Amino acid sequence: MPEELAPAPADLDEETTARLNALNDRDRATPGKLRKQATARWVRWIHVYTSMISLLVVLFFGVTGITLNHPDWTFGDGPTTTVHTGTLPAGWERDGTVDFLNVSEYVRNNFDVKGAVGDYSATTTDGLISFKAPGYAADLTFKVPSGVFTLTVQEQGFVAVINDIHKGRDTDSSWAWVIDVSGGFLVVVALSGLGIQIFQKKRRRSALLVGGGATLVTLLLIYIALR
Repeated sequence: MPEELAPAPADLDEETTARLNALNDRDRATPGKLRKQATARWVRWIHVYTSMISLLVVLFFGVTGITLNHPDWTFGDGPTTTVHTGTLPAGWERDGTVDFLNVSEYVRNNFDVKGAVGDYSATTTDGLISFKAPGYAADLTFKVPSGVFTLTVQEQGFVAVINDIHKGRDTDSSWAWVIDVSGGFLVVVALSGLGIQIFQKKRRRSALLVGGGATLVTLLLIYIALR
């Protein structure tokens, strides 16, 4: 057992007395108390650094969460539609079969079409290729075998683009990983923040009451929304 330390003399000022008493408490700390203090420090460290790492992510998903709820907000950057017409060049059809790769590269190179191919098909009279990206859609329709085409490009504006990115709509697999990792960071931030409050003896009760109340309100709102 550690040697019992004498209490601070009564004639010392309050600040010095508090420091001495803190040192006495530290020296008398049990292994269990030391483990608890170490755990609290680690939880605080995890919370601080995961919060900083995910700061931009939280801001992005927070802002786009608001704009998702107000899709009519365009801030002057509304949707635009552009239509192009023409005839596909030689080589778009081989042996009576549409060369979709050739056709898609033609419209990408000549009309700045972007996005991934969402759908394509052809019959004996008509063909279709659609391109998708966040806030963007381009639909190419053409006649078989004449090759006469119409290309309709719809661009929704910046707000619609970030809303689609928020939802992961028409994005590639790399953004899906970003969403998964971001969600993981937010879970860690939330749980470590709860852990910090649990280790704060003076604020534990009030923090848990507020958290419990907010949870009940959230569940009630979800129930109302699903009715």
